[in-house]
Amino acid sequence: MERKKENATPRKESVWDYPRPPKVEDSEKHIKVVFNGVTIADTKRAKRVLETSHPPVYYIPPEDVRMEFLVPSPRATFCEWKGEASYFTVELQNRRAKNAAWCYQKPNERYAELKSYIAFYPQLMDACYVDREAVKSQPGSFYGGWITHDIVGPFKGDPAL
Repeated sequence: MERKKENATPRKESVWDYPRPPKVEDSEKHIKVVFNGVTIADTKRAKRVLETSHPPVYYIPPEDVRMEFLVPSPRATFCEWKGEASYFTVELQNRRAKNAAWCYQKPNERYAELKSYIAFYPQLMDACYVDREAVKSQPGSFYGGWITHDIVGPFKGDPAL
């Protein structure tokens, strides 16, 4: 059975209208990440990555992240567009979320503006917010998209696709 994409409206964005290769755009939305009851990231200077079939991923400037709670991990992955990603385990008050955040230390030239910005898997945090709205995580353990009321799918990672 073929899944139909939901239609975008003036107030909603369809992830099927996002580009490939991905696009990076500045976001002035208030982005907040909470882990173990503590706000570990808080910014209005995030970058939003938009890619076909994926909800947006928010990348936060490192100066707006409580880096003392991020421990470098040996995990690395490769994105055909952005390059090699480095991972962090989030540790706070005897609680750990392994490989819960990532960044591109040396992104490909087209994505240079993402250098050292940190992204978080919302499913591994207590909560992630976009302008006070708690996000839902993109289906699948590999994907880090943030789903809000104004983003429509279906989304890559959904087992029904």
